[in-house]
Amino acid sequence: MDAFIGLGGMLLLMALGAPIFVALGATAMIMIAIEGRPLMDAAAHTVSGLNSPTFVAVPFFVLAATFMQKGGIARIIIDAAETWVGHFKGGLGLVAVIATTLFAAISGSSVVTAMAMGTFLIPAMVARNYDRPFALGLVGASGTMGILIPPSLSMILYGLIAEESVPRLFIAGVIPGLIQALLLGGWVIFYSRRKGYASGERATRQEFISKNLRALPAVAIPLFVFVGIYSGYTTVTESAGVAAVASVLVAVFVYREVTLKEIFSMTAEGMKAAAGVSFIVMFALLFAHWITGSGVPTRLVESAIAQDLQPWQFLLALNVMMLILGMFLDAIAVMLIVTPIILPVLGPLGIDPVHFGIVLIVNMEIAFLTPPIGLNLFVLSSISKAPMSEAMRGMIPFVLIMACFLVLITYVPEITLWLPNRLMN
Repeated sequence: MDAFIGLGGMLLLMALGAPIFVALGATAMIMIAIEGRPLMDAAAHTVSGLNSPTFVAVPFFVLAATFMQKGGIARIIIDAAETWVGHFKGGLGLVAVIATTLFAAISGSSVVTAMAMGTFLIPAMVARNYDRPFALGLVGASGTMGILIPPSLSMILYGLIAEESVPRLFIAGVIPGLIQALLLGGWVIFYSRRKGYASGERATRQEFISKNLRALPAVAIPLFVFVGIYSGYTTVTESAGVAAVASVLVAVFVYREVTLKEIFSMTAEGMKAAAGVSFIVMFALLFAHWITGSGVPTRLVESAIAQDLQPWQFLLALNVMMLILGMFLDAIAVMLIVTPIILPVLGPLGIDPVHFGIVLIVNMEIAFLTPPIGLNLFVLSSISKAPMSEAMRGMIPFVLIMACFLVLITYVPEITLWLPNRLMN
């Protein structure tokens, strides 16, 4: 009973606007003290969890994303993508999907991806007579791939909390990410033909070569990360360090969008963001320590066994619960709350933790698009100066597409697990 009171108190704190780390930390420390468990043990467990080589990758990836966002990468990738598909019917919509997919592999963040791409794409689409709600919905839904296509900060956080292999999570997100891009691209083609959106001009051979060569240094960064990790030459942490250094060099010396004087301030900005993530992870580990000791996961396992729940029934109930939570809580908060509670139930039900991690991340993607908390809604409404109602209207068909995508990922685990099983077993 005490555990459910604690969870209720934590949700109340979040509803009142308390930061995620405050709600998680305050709840965990108060409940541990009430239960009479030693706080020193909880502190030691938390510090031990932070003392992880994988955790060191977080500030490096955040720093890389900061320089990529400020370094003009979004515009360069959009220009390159337009040389491939800009001349098709509804070509600028396809450019949005392809460019956002590529940028997602660089940024690792949904909000950063939506903000960077939306700044250029939404005005361009409106100028070419695309419906603004459609443009907002497309960029918002495409931006969510920032947390699904690796390297992803959300996957690193899940790996830390669940003690799961981050390289395995990274490779598990590849096929689902490509399927999401194909679904969004398919809808763009259908909708563009229905609305009669004009096609752009075909790029000349010289434009095609020059714009793609210019985008090559940016696209090469995630490629180096993957090759380093899966060839065994570098760890996740070392690859993150390489990505951070490469992003600085590309932004400063290749694209020259960042001056030498700005390096220090931008590094400070990136480290500030990384510090915020560190606080969240620290108190999430403390929360996980409390919730495990409270007995809630054990009772959930016993209840699942007693009711003879099938995996599909459990996953259905879990998806519904996470979709509801995602409407009222920050997506990261949902992941950090749900993971330590649900993780012990997965083994008895035969659900792979990597598969569950990708299902959880797709739920987070939908949470970024749904009111009243959906961050992509606020970001795109702000940068386009569109009413929130217009952004919400534009998101409706894309939320339905994402819901179908969630069902597919949930009940066909081979989509998620085939590639990591093939490459890493």
